[in-house]
This record gives sequence, structure tokens and C-alpha cells, in this order.
Amino acid sequence: MTKLNGKNVAILTENGFEEVELTSPKRALEEAGATVHIISPQEEKVKAWDHDHWSIELPVDTNIADAKSDDYDALVLPGGVLNPDKLRRNTEAVEFAKDFLEAGKPVAAICHGPQLLIETGLLEGREMTSYSSIQTDLKNAGANWHDREVIVDNGLVTSRSPDDLEAFNKKMIEEIAEGIHTPAPTH
Repeated sequence: MTKLNGKNVAILTENGFEEVELTSPKRALEEAGATVHIISPQEEKVKAWDHDHWSIELPVDTNIADAKSDDYDALVLPGGVLNPDKLRRNTEAVEFAKDFLEAGKPVAAICHGPQLLIETGLLEGREMTSYSSIQTDLKNAGANWHDREVIVDNGLVTSRSPDDLEAFNKKMIEEIAEGIHTPAPTH
């Protein structure tokens, strides 16, 4: 598969991402031909969480302070409970994600990953799913939440959990291959 040759994809994460929710999409993107960079507020590496314990460490390609959304064609947001909670309190991370939505670039968020997107203020009317425990947060942000394996809304791909990774990866690659979508209305 070379659907994504020439595409650059950012995976934005903090310590505490659910391991498979980063490693599986990253592998799928690379197999499809994309160049993938891990972006983080951390300087050198980020540490994964695997169900109930700390796990592998992965190198950080670019610190969020130096990352520019213009350098990327799409954004991936892995879940985990700790990761998105840390990111949504980081103004640089929120602005980075907001830039993708405002530009109409594909954004793929799984499990708790959509928590960061709430902070952008750009979820009004968007069709989404997530881990069930954050559905009220997404609804309060104006999203139309559904309990489905994967939902695609104008380049925004969301899934519920690691069980949905196969469908998530497939739709994420399709949306990135399509390119720019209608930009989200800014407030």
C-alpha cells in the first residue's frame, strides 16, 4: 500500500498514551507510505501505558513548542486516560490541534483522545464517538455522540477503544488520502 506517499502525519501525545492506540495507527500509516512524527511537550521520549501499567518508551521527533501544523497533512490523537488530560491543559497542544480542524485537515482521535478537541471549541454539530466515559463531555461541547466502532465527519475520524483499531486505521488512512476537507467554522 502506498496510498499516503508524500504525506506527513503528526501524532500528538503526552506520557500515558495507551500503547496500542499509538503504535497500531503509526504502523498502519507507515505501511501506507506516510512519514509519521511523534509530537509532544516531552523533550526526548514519551512513555506508554498498557492497560494497567507503564510500558514502552518512544522517541519524540518534535517538541510541541517547535511543531508547525503547516508541516503536516493530518493529526492523530491516541487515547489513554493520562495523555489527553495532560494535553488539554497545554495551550500549545490545543492550538496545534485547532489549526488542523480550522484548515480542514484530517484529524483522527481514539478512545479518550477527543478530550483534547473539546478545548478547541470547534466540535459544535460534529458527529463523533469516543470511550463512553467522555460522551457527556463531548455532548456538552456540542458534538453529536454515538456508540459506534468508527465515525467519520468531514475528515474527523473517531473511535471508541482499542477494539476498534482496525476500522479506525482504515478510515484514518482513507481520510488522509482524500486530503483537505471543508474547514471547521471558527468562532
